[in-house]
Amino acid sequence: MKRLLRLLLVIILVAAAAISLRMFLTSRPVEVEVARPESDIAVRVFGLGTQEARIATKLGFETQAALVEARVDHGDRVKAGDLLARLDEGEARARLDKSQAGVAAAEAALAKSEALAARAQVVAQQKRRVDERRRSLVQRQTVSIEAAEQAELDARVAEADAAVAERDIEASRVALTAARAQAALDGVLLERHRLRAPFDGVVIARHRELGAVMNPGEALFTLVDPTSVWIQAFVDEARAGGLAADQAAEVRLRSRPDRAFTGRVARVGLENDRVGEERRVYVACDDCPSEFHLGEQAEVVVTTGRLARALLVPETALRMVGPAEAVGWVVADGRLKETRLGLGARLLDGRIEVIEGLPDGARVVTSKDAGGFRDGRAARLASPEATP
Repeated sequence: MKRLLRLLLVIILVAAAAISLRMFLTSRPVEVEVARPESDIAVRVFGLGTQEARIATKLGFETQAALVEARVDHGDRVKAGDLLARLDEGEARARLDKSQAGVAAAEAALAKSEALAARAQVVAQQKRRVDERRRSLVQRQTVSIEAAEQAELDARVAEADAAVAERDIEASRVALTAARAQAALDGVLLERHRLRAPFDGVVIARHRELGAVMNPGEALFTLVDPTSVWIQAFVDEARAGGLAADQAAEVRLRSRPDRAFTGRVARVGLENDRVGEERRVYVACDDCPSEFHLGEQAEVVVTTGRLARALLVPETALRMVGPAEAVGWVVADGRLKETRLGLGARLLDGRIEVIEGLPDGARVVTSKDAGGFRDGRAARLASPEATP
């Protein structure tokens, strides 16, 4: 019985000591760090993306034939209008030759029609003179009326023949126009067997080899305008609200992580990624290497604005209750108090701007709650210069 009493007494003493120690630890002032206002703070957002080209075209032919010539390959630079490749054009060349022969025949037919019309005009003039003489002779009763009537009929027939000859000229001209149009069409069809560069660029891929039968629209080369290379990056929607064109940006390529390149926002996408909930931003790099590699990963940091003066608190010291609201600890009159705070800009280093909700004279605690914070507990500022 005495042993049990002694054991119970020991347990009571240990519990009392623990309670006393806890009361001592929780009643003494806790040391905390607090936020201090800072000046001229850059607000930046981060985006991860790839190096792409705004002008990138897959080039192919508009007709079907075998590939007989390819003048360029991967890495070659070309000028607008340069001949890149050619298909077998035997049939198309024959059609063009036939059309050109048709043009020559139509020109000859027109010349013949014009000559016949000139002859018909001469004959008509001669017949009209004969008719006029016969009429004058009839009045003097030198020739018969039948001879005069025959001369008049011959004149009318000659004039009709001249009119027919003029219509033949018009028909020949129409035929010549049609022949020339056909030749022009066949020339266009022949040109479709030749692939030319639509702009100055670099060939980054060649998809088929000689002898392959190319189908209409099938890609033979991929051509890129090197001046249109930019970075397509994705920024979290929650932080993309301040993005705008012409903002300064910093670019780091995966292959050159040791160097930061300068650039500017060229475009902010009007359609977000619905799955990743991210906004597309396109950054034109000012001093990136001339040699580019499409698809290379790149990191982009865009400066969306600057804060003239701000109170910044680590996000780890806050308990988020909304997109722009959080509950945090403040020190007011030397004691801790949990307060709802309104938030502003978020920085890349994990700090958030406090813009409202802070009581007068209070300081926001930046220390993480280790379990000893409670409303009304005395607090001591860790840094003397942080004292208000």
